[in-house]
Amino acid sequence: MNGVFLDTVGILALWDQSDQWHANAEGAYGELVAARTPLVTTNLILFECGNAAARRPYRKQVDRLRRLLQQRNELIAASADDIEQAWNAYHRGETGSAGIIDHVSFVVMRRMGITRAFTNDRHFHDEGFETLF
Repeated sequence: MNGVFLDTVGILALWDQSDQWHANAEGAYGELVAARTPLVTTNLILFECGNAAARRPYRKQVDRLRRLLQQRNELIAASADDIEQAWNAYHRGETGSAGIIDHVSFVVMRRMGITRAFTNDRHFHDEGFETLF
């Protein structure tokens, strides 16, 4: 797949104008939109975004993104096998301090053949994925 995986760090940086990475995220996102790049993520990433945005002015954008991704079939539900693989990697301490949601993201990205992530989270880079800002 030629798509790009949307990570929580990237999504929040895009929405939050006070985020130190906002300008970088906005530039990278603009390029993706201009190229009509398919954007995918997991339901778990949207849960993280929803939690982070609960008391922020961009709260409604989480649901808007969820609906858009659902409509385009770009919202991926992590499978039981994806989650089990992620917990195993987490247990082994792969990728140092990466959290469990990141591990699920890595498994889903590999399963779908996605190599690029809309993020600057070093854990994605450490796992061999290209980060876009």
